[in-house]
Amino acid sequence: MSIKQFVLTPSAGKRLIGKALAAHPAVGKALLSGTLVIVAGTTNGYAAEEILKGQGQADGFCRGSFFRGIVLPPGRTTDEGRLPDDSGFPGDVVIVKGHWQKGLTIFDVAAGLKEGDVILKGANALDYPGRQAAVLIGHPQGGTAIAAVEAAVGRRARLILPVGLEKRISGGLMQLSALLNGPQSSGPRLLPLPGETFTEIDAIRLLSGAEAEMVAAGGVRGAEGAVRLALWGGEDEMAKAEQLMNEVAGEKPFE
Repeated sequence: MSIKQFVLTPSAGKRLIGKALAAHPAVGKALLSGTLVIVAGTTNGYAAEEILKGQGQADGFCRGSFFRGIVLPPGRTTDEGRLPDDSGFPGDVVIVKGHWQKGLTIFDVAAGLKEGDVILKGANALDYPGRQAAVLIGHPQGGTAIAAVEAAVGRRARLILPVGLEKRISGGLMQLSALLNGPQSSGPRLLPLPGETFTEIDAIRLLSGAEAEMVAAGGVRGAEGAVRLALWGGEDEMAKAEQLMNEVAGEKPFE
């Protein structure tokens, strides 16, 4: 068995996750006979792009404006708290039986979501060993996270949480949420989500069959936030994995 190492920048990781979600069996089933909701977010923008492209409906989708709030470097103005009706916001991507319902958001369809339907909801914090993720909350009523949780817990819609390994944290998410949600804290709150995390490692496994493990992280000159992955598997699996990693390696930073 040979082990090969690859470096994934955050943007390459987002593209990899997007490609894998377009091939995810649960997503495919929802596209065929149910409802798929892709909640706006930067990682989900890559998923929406890949899924809509696969459906032949990518015209009119702009990944660059597909978010409600983003995190930017200190000193720069952030779009945290941007409301869904702000100029330029296209809505979430809601696909019903294979047809993109342009302009709708999760709030328009959440009450009707049920078992067999799928929600893709991004996250800001990843407990990778625990396979749990949490999202920063800026909206006083909990925003899209609460709508997703109601559908997942109340009616068993499938909640998948695409999240890059660069968002990994140490410590338990429940303890961290208690810290940030207390009356003594300021800034965004933190909500652990009852869904399935889906990282670059899951993407590699789904698309190639190869196994992967994060062995190091970081870099400079564009590799800030990057992760180093060790991959192993059979000859065919490794050939698929190496081709896949080469395909996403040149992904430009998010703009």
